[in-house]
Amino acid sequence: MGLLSRKVTCNSHGQDSSYFLGWQEYEKNPYDEVKNPKGIIQMGLAENQLCFDLLESWLAKNPDAVSFKREEQSIFKELALFQDYHGLPAFKKALVDFMAEIRGNKVSFDTDHLVLTAGATSANETLMFCLAEKGDAILLPTPYYPGFDRDLKWRTGAEIVPIQCSSSNGFQITESALEAAYQEAQRKNLRVKGVLVTNPSNPLGTTMSRNELDLLVNFVTDKEIHLISDEIYSGTVFSSPAFVSITEVLKDRKLENTQVWERVHVVYSLSKDLGLPGFRVGAIYSNDPIVVAAATKMSSFGLVSSQTQYLLSAMLSDKKFTKEYISKNHKRLQKRQNKLVSGLEKAGISCLESNAGLFCWVDMRHLLSSNTFEAEMELWKRIVYDVKLNISPGSSCHCTEPGWFRVCFANMSEDTLKLAMQRLKTFVSSITIDNQTHQDLKNMRKKNRTKWVFRLSFQSFHDREQGER
Repeated sequence: MGLLSRKVTCNSHGQDSSYFLGWQEYEKNPYDEVKNPKGIIQMGLAENQLCFDLLESWLAKNPDAVSFKREEQSIFKELALFQDYHGLPAFKKALVDFMAEIRGNKVSFDTDHLVLTAGATSANETLMFCLAEKGDAILLPTPYYPGFDRDLKWRTGAEIVPIQCSSSNGFQITESALEAAYQEAQRKNLRVKGVLVTNPSNPLGTTMSRNELDLLVNFVTDKEIHLISDEIYSGTVFSSPAFVSITEVLKDRKLENTQVWERVHVVYSLSKDLGLPGFRVGAIYSNDPIVVAAATKMSSFGLVSSQTQYLLSAMLSDKKFTKEYISKNHKRLQKRQNKLVSGLEKAGISCLESNAGLFCWVDMRHLLSSNTFEAEMELWKRIVYDVKLNISPGSSCHCTEPGWFRVCFANMSEDTLKLAMQRLKTFVSSITIDNQTHQDLKNMRKKNRTKWVFRLSFQSFHDREQGER
């Protein structure tokens, strides 16, 4: 062990989180409709599997893109030898156009400000390397994606200081919460370098309000720090209120070419919006030329393959396809989310009202044996091991209130979701019966105790009466 680095042997990568432990249990006993019908159903993985028919249909109609041809001539050798970490110009142009289309073309993006990375994980870590180091802190509103403990901290040495949000206002960010987090970082002798938000939120499944975004811009302007807006779920917004990108806020407030303009950075990916996490396509968009230059050099540690870039440049340049895909993706996500919410309601469970993402933020506080995180973990273990559903406990997302869980709905078939809801409903009913039986026993004991005390008192009175006579 002495020959290994402290980075390798330390336990700061977050893999011991219940978020990842649930995955491990699922992998030991994965549900399969035919081979393992009693296995664990994976509801802790935010994948979008609802539109693969659209993607595969496009691939079938565009064989040249799949076989790496241009005008029926093979360009395999050209792609195999391409290794410029700036990326294929055609792909970068198609990607920024797709980003603008998702945002209703209210904003546009310049390819010169775009850095390609191997997914959003790489994008966030690269930004951390550019903005922070040991002794620095990034403020994150709770609850937040558990992977950030790994992505932002593990190799960079930076720290996360939570912005504590509560269910009292739907977990929205407030000015007082921002200031409290900033002061907490200072008490820990940490230099605050920025705020990172996911918009739409993971795990809440909600879009940030214009008031929250304005508050964030005002805060980072006043503190002279950075703002990172992770917008990898921007194309999953299926109902109102509409998604508002931080770039739109800056534009509306006429903050282009100001200091804050250069301190706001956007992270994007095709993992959620296009359902292609295995393709490892992420991006950093920044108006700071120094950040862009440094991040571009760092991207050589995690490039997007030229073959992937070529295929996706053809797909995203097909505007008829992207328009149809975005529209159908929204409709299918809304339909599937409605089925999850309906199934939960039948089980007597509610969730935070949401309009985006691949999951719901589910309220199971009434199922806890006590209002503690220990009780939350007890409930989570029963759901994983007994009910055989892998969901993510709120404590893994650093939620300040026990009893909340993230439940995904877009990574399985409709039949599998239906089965998951049946399992959950049966479990909740059993808890209700157990609790009622327990309460009945308590009431019975109390009633018997009252009768016993009454009889004892009556007997004592009778004895005294007899003695006095």
